Amino acid sequence: MTAQRSIDLHELSDRVRLFGEYDRNLSAIEATLGVAVHADGDRLLLAGDAAAVTRAESVVRRVLDAAVGGAHITPEDLALALSDAATHHAAVALPTTLVRTERGREVRPRTAGQRQFVRAIEESTLTFGIGPAGTGKTYLAIVMAVRAMKRREASRVILSRPAVEAGERLGFLPGDLREKVDPYMRPLFDALNDLLEDSQVSKYMERGTLEIAPLAYMRGRTLADAFVILDEAQNATDDQLKMFLTRLGSNSKMVVTGDVTQIDLPAGQRSGLRTAAARLRDIEDVSVVELDDRDIVRHPLVARIVRAYSNDPLPK
Repeated sequence: MTAQRSIDLHELSDRVRLFGEYDRNLSAIEATLGVAVHADGDRLLLAGDAAAVTRAESVVRRVLDAAVGGAHITPEDLALALSDAATHHAAVALPTTLVRTERGREVRPRTAGQRQFVRAIEESTLTFGIGPAGTGKTYLAIVMAVRAMKRREASRVILSRPAVEAGERLGFLPGDLREKVDPYMRPLFDALNDLLEDSQVSKYMERGTLEIAPLAYMRGRTLADAFVILDEAQNATDDQLKMFLTRLGSNSKMVVTGDVTQIDLPAGQRSGLRTAAARLRDIEDVSVVELDDRDIVRHPLVARIVRAYSNDPLPK
Protein backbone atom coordinates (compact mmCIF):
# COMPACT_ATOMS: atom_id res chain seq x y z
CA MET A 1 0.00 0.00 0.00
CA THR A 2 1.42 3.39 -0.99
CA ALA A 3 1.05 6.52 1.11
CA GLN A 4 1.89 10.21 1.08
CA ARG A 5 2.63 12.57 3.95
CA SER A 6 3.22 16.30 4.11
CA ILE A 7 5.42 17.92 6.78
CA ASP A 8 5.17 21.66 7.43
CA LEU A 9 8.53 23.49 7.28
CA HIS A 10 7.40 27.07 7.90
CA GLU A 11 9.15 27.27 11.30
CA LEU A 12 12.49 26.30 9.75
CA SER A 13 14.27 29.49 8.68
CA ASP A 14 17.35 27.79 7.22
CA ARG A 15 16.57 24.68 5.16
CA VAL A 16 20.25 23.67 4.97
CA ARG A 17 20.12 22.86 8.68
CA LEU A 18 17.70 20.05 7.90
CA PHE A 19 18.44 19.13 4.29
CA GLY A 20 22.24 19.16 4.59
CA GLU A 21 24.64 20.38 1.92
CA TYR A 22 23.38 19.48 -1.54
CA ASP A 23 20.32 17.88 0.14
CA ARG A 24 22.44 14.93 1.25
CA ASN A 25 20.25 14.28 4.31
CA LEU A 26 17.16 13.95 2.15
CA SER A 27 19.03 11.64 -0.20
CA ALA A 28 20.07 9.48 2.75
CA ILE A 29 16.45 9.15 3.92
CA GLU A 30 15.39 8.15 0.43
CA ALA A 31 18.16 5.58 0.05
CA THR A 32 17.78 4.09 3.54
CA LEU A 33 14.00 3.92 3.84
CA GLY A 34 13.05 3.55 0.19
CA VAL A 35 10.77 6.57 0.04
CA ALA A 36 10.60 9.59 -2.24
CA VAL A 37 11.35 12.91 -0.53
CA HIS A 38 10.54 16.19 -2.24
CA ALA A 39 10.60 19.79 -1.00
CA ASP A 40 7.63 21.85 -2.18
CA GLY A 41 7.65 25.37 -0.81
CA ASP A 42 7.03 25.23 2.94
CA ARG A 43 6.28 21.51 2.79
CA LEU A 44 8.31 18.34 2.65
CA LEU A 45 6.50 15.58 0.80
CA LEU A 46 7.07 11.89 1.52
CA ALA A 47 5.75 9.11 -0.72
CA GLY A 48 6.15 5.36 -0.85
CA ASP A 49 5.21 2.21 1.02
CA ALA A 50 2.97 3.09 3.97
CA ALA A 51 5.24 1.56 6.62
CA ALA A 52 8.34 3.19 5.14
CA VAL A 53 6.61 6.57 4.94
CA THR A 54 5.60 6.29 8.60
CA ARG A 55 9.21 5.60 9.60
CA ALA A 56 10.47 8.43 7.38
CA GLU A 57 7.98 10.86 8.92
CA SER A 58 9.16 9.93 12.41
CA VAL A 59 12.79 10.50 11.42
CA VAL A 60 12.08 13.81 9.67
CA ARG A 61 10.00 15.20 12.52
CA ARG A 62 12.68 14.23 15.00
CA VAL A 63 15.52 15.97 13.17
CA LEU A 64 13.23 18.86 12.19
CA ASP A 65 12.68 19.68 15.86
CA ALA A 66 16.44 19.85 16.37
CA ALA A 67 16.93 21.97 13.22
CA VAL A 68 14.23 24.43 14.27
CA GLY A 69 16.08 24.73 17.58
CA GLY A 70 19.20 25.86 15.69
CA ALA A 71 21.06 22.58 15.17
CA HIS A 72 22.68 21.74 11.86
CA ILE A 73 21.76 18.12 11.20
CA THR A 74 24.89 16.15 10.37
CA PRO A 75 25.05 12.80 8.57
CA GLU A 76 25.86 11.25 11.96
CA ASP A 77 22.73 12.80 13.51
CA LEU A 78 20.63 11.45 10.68
CA ALA A 79 22.24 8.01 10.89
CA LEU A 80 21.43 7.95 14.61
CA ALA A 81 17.80 8.89 13.96
CA LEU A 82 17.51 6.26 11.22
CA SER A 83 19.07 3.62 13.45
CA ASP A 84 16.69 4.41 16.30
CA ALA A 85 13.73 4.33 13.91
CA ALA A 86 14.76 0.84 12.82
CA THR A 87 14.84 -0.29 16.46
CA HIS A 88 11.61 1.49 17.40
CA HIS A 89 13.29 4.33 19.31
CA ALA A 90 12.23 7.13 16.96
CA ALA A 91 10.51 9.06 19.72
CA VAL A 92 13.81 9.68 21.52
CA ALA A 93 15.03 13.23 20.93
CA LEU A 94 18.32 13.87 19.20
CA PRO A 95 21.15 14.67 21.61
CA THR A 96 21.32 18.34 22.48
CA THR A 97 24.39 20.39 21.61
CA LEU A 98 26.89 20.13 24.45
CA VAL A 99 29.12 23.04 23.39
CA ARG A 100 30.00 25.01 20.29
CA THR A 101 33.62 25.14 19.24
CA GLU A 102 35.37 28.42 18.51
CA ARG A 103 34.70 27.70 14.82
CA GLY A 104 30.98 27.37 15.50
CA ARG A 105 30.80 23.59 15.16
CA GLU A 106 28.19 21.92 17.35
CA VAL A 107 29.46 19.09 19.53
CA ARG A 108 26.92 16.37 20.30
CA PRO A 109 27.23 12.67 21.12
CA ARG A 110 27.05 10.88 17.79
CA THR A 111 26.37 7.25 18.73
CA ALA A 112 24.22 5.38 21.21
CA GLY A 113 27.29 4.55 23.29
CA GLN A 114 28.41 8.17 23.35
CA ARG A 115 24.94 9.24 24.48
CA GLN A 116 25.16 6.73 27.33
CA PHE A 117 28.62 8.03 28.26
CA VAL A 118 27.49 11.67 28.34
CA ARG A 119 24.39 10.80 30.35
CA ALA A 120 26.53 8.87 32.85
CA ILE A 121 28.85 11.85 33.31
CA GLU A 122 25.86 14.12 33.91
CA GLU A 123 24.29 11.79 36.47
CA SER A 124 27.27 10.23 38.30
CA THR A 125 30.10 11.58 40.40
CA LEU A 126 32.55 8.98 39.03
CA THR A 127 32.31 7.65 35.48
CA PHE A 128 34.50 5.12 33.70
CA GLY A 129 34.55 5.27 29.89
CA ILE A 130 36.27 2.17 28.48
CA GLY A 131 36.61 1.58 24.76
CA PRO A 132 38.88 1.44 21.71
CA ALA A 133 40.59 4.31 19.94
CA GLY A 134 38.32 6.66 18.05
CA THR A 135 35.22 6.31 20.21
CA GLY A 136 35.50 9.91 21.42
CA LYS A 137 35.79 9.07 25.09
CA THR A 138 38.62 11.53 25.83
CA TYR A 139 37.17 14.30 23.68
CA LEU A 140 33.67 13.99 25.16
CA ALA A 141 35.05 13.94 28.69
CA ILE A 142 36.92 17.19 27.99
CA VAL A 143 33.81 18.65 26.34
CA MET A 144 31.83 17.93 29.49
CA ALA A 145 34.59 19.46 31.61
CA VAL A 146 34.67 22.65 29.53
CA ARG A 147 30.88 22.86 29.67
CA ALA A 148 30.92 22.47 33.46
CA MET A 149 33.54 25.22 33.73
CA LYS A 150 31.57 27.60 31.49
CA ARG A 151 28.41 26.92 33.48
CA ARG A 152 30.31 27.52 36.74
CA GLU A 153 29.46 24.01 37.86
CA ALA A 154 33.17 23.43 38.53
CA SER A 155 35.68 26.05 39.61
CA ARG A 156 38.56 24.27 37.86
CA VAL A 157 39.34 21.48 35.42
CA ILE A 158 42.17 19.02 36.02
CA LEU A 159 43.36 16.74 33.21
CA SER A 160 45.85 13.97 33.88
CA ARG A 161 47.56 11.01 32.24
CA PRO A 162 49.95 8.32 33.49
CA ALA A 163 53.53 9.04 32.41
CA VAL A 164 53.88 5.85 30.36
CA GLU A 165 55.04 6.04 26.75
CA ALA A 166 54.06 3.89 23.80
CA GLY A 167 57.48 2.50 22.99
CA GLU A 168 59.51 5.70 23.53
CA ARG A 169 61.09 6.75 26.82
CA LEU A 170 60.72 10.31 28.08
CA GLY A 171 64.31 10.25 29.22
CA PHE A 172 65.50 10.08 25.62
CA LEU A 173 63.50 13.15 24.59
CA PRO A 174 65.31 16.51 24.63
CA GLY A 175 64.62 19.26 27.14
CA ASP A 176 63.65 19.67 30.79
CA LEU A 177 60.77 17.85 32.48
CA ARG A 178 58.11 20.30 31.20
CA GLU A 179 59.41 19.97 27.64
CA LYS A 180 59.48 16.18 27.98
CA VAL A 181 55.94 15.99 29.33
CA ASP A 182 54.29 18.50 26.96
CA PRO A 183 54.41 16.27 23.84
CA TYR A 184 52.92 13.41 25.81
CA MET A 185 50.03 15.59 27.03
CA ARG A 186 49.52 17.01 23.53
CA PRO A 187 46.26 15.08 22.82
CA LEU A 188 44.67 16.86 25.77
CA PHE A 189 45.86 20.24 24.48
CA ASP A 190 44.56 19.38 21.01
CA ALA A 191 41.06 18.74 22.37
CA LEU A 192 41.11 21.93 24.42
CA ASN A 193 42.33 24.00 21.48
CA ASP A 194 39.44 22.68 19.41
CA LEU A 195 36.97 23.90 22.04
CA LEU A 196 38.64 27.11 23.23
CA GLU A 197 40.79 29.85 21.75
CA ASP A 198 44.52 29.50 22.38
CA SER A 199 44.45 32.66 24.48
CA GLN A 200 41.66 31.21 26.64
CA VAL A 201 43.61 28.01 27.29
CA SER A 202 46.67 30.04 28.33
CA LYS A 203 44.58 32.34 30.52
CA TYR A 204 42.86 29.45 32.29
CA MET A 205 46.19 27.73 32.91
CA GLU A 206 47.79 30.90 34.29
CA ARG A 207 44.86 31.35 36.68
CA GLY A 208 44.94 27.72 37.77
CA THR A 209 41.42 27.20 36.43
CA LEU A 210 42.84 24.61 34.05
CA GLU A 211 45.61 22.19 34.98
CA ILE A 212 47.22 19.48 32.86
CA ALA A 213 49.63 17.24 34.71
CA PRO A 214 51.00 13.67 34.84
CA LEU A 215 49.28 11.23 37.18
CA ALA A 216 52.22 11.22 39.59
CA TYR A 217 51.50 14.88 40.37
CA MET A 218 48.13 13.94 41.88
CA ARG A 219 49.60 12.14 44.91
CA GLY A 220 48.85 13.79 48.25
CA ARG A 221 46.25 16.18 46.85
CA THR A 222 42.52 16.58 47.51
CA LEU A 223 40.72 17.65 44.34
CA ALA A 224 37.70 19.64 45.52
CA ASP A 225 35.31 21.80 43.44
CA ALA A 226 36.83 20.36 40.29
CA PHE A 227 36.05 18.38 37.17
CA VAL A 228 38.85 15.81 37.06
CA ILE A 229 39.74 13.57 34.10
CA LEU A 230 42.23 10.72 34.01
CA ASP A 231 42.94 9.76 30.41
CA GLU A 232 44.78 6.64 29.19
CA ALA A 233 43.95 4.99 32.51
CA GLN A 234 44.83 1.55 31.12
CA ASN A 235 48.44 2.62 31.77
CA ALA A 236 47.84 3.12 35.49
CA THR A 237 48.57 0.29 37.91
CA ASP A 238 46.17 -0.81 40.64
CA ASP A 239 47.96 1.31 43.24
CA GLN A 240 48.14 4.36 40.99
CA LEU A 241 44.46 4.18 40.10
CA LYS A 242 43.46 3.74 43.73
CA MET A 243 45.60 6.76 44.59
CA PHE A 244 43.92 8.84 41.90
CA LEU A 245 40.35 7.82 42.74
CA THR A 246 40.86 8.63 46.41
CA ARG A 247 41.86 12.22 45.51
CA LEU A 248 38.16 12.98 44.92
CA GLY A 249 37.08 15.95 47.00
CA SER A 250 33.76 17.58 47.81
CA ASN A 251 31.64 19.02 45.00
CA SER A 252 33.81 17.34 42.35
CA LYS A 253 33.20 15.08 39.40
CA MET A 254 35.68 12.52 38.08
CA VAL A 255 35.91 10.78 34.69
CA VAL A 256 38.34 7.94 33.96
CA THR A 257 38.89 6.89 30.34
CA GLY A 258 41.01 4.17 28.79
CA ASP A 259 41.46 1.45 26.18
CA VAL A 260 42.31 -1.93 27.69
CA THR A 261 43.57 -3.17 24.29
CA GLN A 262 46.42 -0.62 24.26
CA ILE A 263 48.34 -1.14 27.49
CA ASP A 264 51.91 0.21 27.47
CA LEU A 265 52.95 -0.78 30.99
CA PRO A 266 56.26 -2.60 31.38
CA ALA A 267 56.17 -6.38 31.45
CA GLY A 268 55.05 -7.68 34.83
CA GLN A 269 52.89 -4.66 35.68
CA ARG A 270 49.13 -5.10 35.50
CA SER A 271 46.70 -2.42 34.39
CA GLY A 272 44.34 -1.32 37.15
CA LEU A 273 41.56 -0.05 34.87
CA ARG A 274 39.56 -3.25 34.49
CA THR A 275 40.04 -4.09 38.17
CA ALA A 276 38.82 -0.68 39.30
CA ALA A 277 35.79 -0.78 37.01
CA ALA A 278 34.88 -4.27 38.22
CA ARG A 279 35.28 -3.33 41.90
CA LEU A 280 33.27 -0.12 41.68
CA ARG A 281 30.59 -0.68 39.03
CA ASP A 282 27.90 -1.65 41.59
CA ILE A 283 28.59 1.27 43.92
CA GLU A 284 26.00 4.04 43.96
CA ASP A 285 27.01 7.20 42.05
CA VAL A 286 29.54 5.27 39.93
CA SER A 287 28.91 4.49 36.25
CA VAL A 288 30.89 2.19 33.96
CA VAL A 289 30.25 2.70 30.23
CA GLU A 290 31.66 0.24 27.71
CA LEU A 291 32.16 1.65 24.19
CA ASP A 292 32.94 -0.53 21.17
CA ASP A 293 33.71 -0.32 17.45
CA ARG A 294 30.13 0.80 16.75
CA ASP A 295 30.98 4.04 18.59
CA ILE A 296 34.08 4.86 16.54
CA VAL A 297 33.64 8.26 14.90
CA ARG A 298 36.98 8.66 13.14
CA HIS A 299 37.55 7.52 9.56
CA PRO A 300 35.44 4.39 8.83
CA LEU A 301 38.66 2.46 8.26
CA VAL A 302 39.52 2.89 11.97
CA ALA A 303 36.56 0.72 12.97
CA ARG A 304 37.71 -2.02 10.60
CA ILE A 305 41.26 -1.79 11.96
CA VAL A 306 39.99 -2.10 15.55
CA ARG A 307 37.87 -5.12 14.63
CA ALA A 308 40.83 -6.76 12.86
CA TYR A 309 43.03 -6.38 15.93
CA SER A 310 40.22 -7.62 18.17
CA ASN A 311 40.06 -10.94 16.36
CA ASP A 312 42.11 -13.95 17.35
CA PRO A 313 45.83 -13.36 16.83
CA LEU A 314 47.38 -14.57 13.61
CA PRO A 315 49.18 -17.93 13.83
CA LYS A 316 52.91 -17.67 14.35
